[in-house]
Amino acid sequence: MAREAFHTQRGSLSQEPSTPGPSECRAPPAVTTAATPKPLERSVRVWSDFLRVHLHPRSICMIQKYNHDGETGRLEAFGQGESVLKEPRYLEELEDRLHFYVEECDYLQGFQILCDLHDGFSGVGAKAAELLQDEYSGRGIITWGLLPGSYNLGEPQKNVYRLLNTAFGLVHLTAYSSFVCPLSLGGSLGLRPQPPVNFPYLHYDATLPFHCSAILATALDTVTVPYRLRSSPVSMVHLADMLSFSGKKVVTAEAIIPFPLVPGQCLPDALVQLGGATPWTPLSACGNPSGTRCFAQSVVLRGIDRACHTSQLNPGTPLPSPLHACTTGEEVLAQYLHQQQPKVTSSSHLLLTPCRVAPPYPYLFSSFSQQGMVLDGPPRGTAVQSIPVFGALCSSSSLHQALGGLATELTKLDLRRWASFLDAGVEQDDVEELLQELHSLAQCYQEGDSLMD
Repeated sequence: MAREAFHTQRGSLSQEPSTPGPSECRAPPAVTTAATPKPLERSVRVWSDFLRVHLHPRSICMIQKYNHDGETGRLEAFGQGESVLKEPRYLEELEDRLHFYVEECDYLQGFQILCDLHDGFSGVGAKAAELLQDEYSGRGIITWGLLPGSYNLGEPQKNVYRLLNTAFGLVHLTAYSSFVCPLSLGGSLGLRPQPPVNFPYLHYDATLPFHCSAILATALDTVTVPYRLRSSPVSMVHLADMLSFSGKKVVTAEAIIPFPLVPGQCLPDALVQLGGATPWTPLSACGNPSGTRCFAQSVVLRGIDRACHTSQLNPGTPLPSPLHACTTGEEVLAQYLHQQQPKVTSSSHLLLTPCRVAPPYPYLFSSFSQQGMVLDGPPRGTAVQSIPVFGALCSSSSLHQALGGLATELTKLDLRRWASFLDAGVEQDDVEELLQELHSLAQCYQEGDSLMD
């Protein structure tokens, strides 16, 4: 059986964005149609099956005591994950690899942690974040907690474990991270399954991690742009300070994938067509952001040609909107965000580089040109090679209900039925403390609790 593994990575600066995870967005990958899965869809079992980049041998730490698949010997509980990095052999191995990479850095901003929240890797991630905070105080530690897009209601133990691991992971990771962002195409963090999120211009299968990982990596590659470009004045720490003030250490991700731009259309036209509220697709399983309050946001729009940034109306033509009077694309985007949420602290970035979706990225698109422009009718010629993407990180009042609901569901659990979770290294007192921490975290997102009031 395959053994569990974790991959070490440190934050760095780059001139052009590269995917900060186990993929290129250059994102995770493959080739498929909505109706007929291609062979790669059927053969993919873990993310390394479609990994295009080669990992350095010293970036991989194998956890020999746990299996990746099978019904036994899996890393399935938070306590198990914590205990891994309490063992000297694994702790020393991780520290050795960290030092190897840190010594190569010209300028160390901080670290990104990508870990599953729903299984024992939530515990591994929490202990890794604690180690990083202890050894590299003052550096950014940004954690992306990954959750499955769909799950089976008929598997009660897995679902209860998922709930407990997610709650423990969020609370412990926020204690040691600059901020934590859950990433999922599912509709809820709780026990009751909700339909997976919908993208108006994508056809994907939420039961395939291969498809879900590609979409999430596309969003991740976009929203992390502010601290990955040499030309950007925003660092990991600066971004975290803007989003996570007053204890708001959990943020949500949202995106429009692809951003719908018609050939011959300018950016002001496209933004006006979005309507009164930005139709973000939520990517954090924390509910729909519409109707909720945003306290602070970081927004990235990428892949729009410079010639389309501003209106090209002839002089004297009546302007359809104030956006059409802007003289730069950056001004258009900033003006749009101000119109949408005038009292929100917003950071915006406009990037020319699109998101590349060439194979082995799955073919999820219909009626798009090779450069990701919306077409009237079926695509013509070669497959889509790149797309524009509109992504955002947001500190939102939706987290008040999402985190509070998570705590409420935990209080209803009879943990005596799930003694195996406690046997894995978590005690009853830890659960009581967890509930208090979750309630406190949820309170940070009550509407009205904001520095902008």
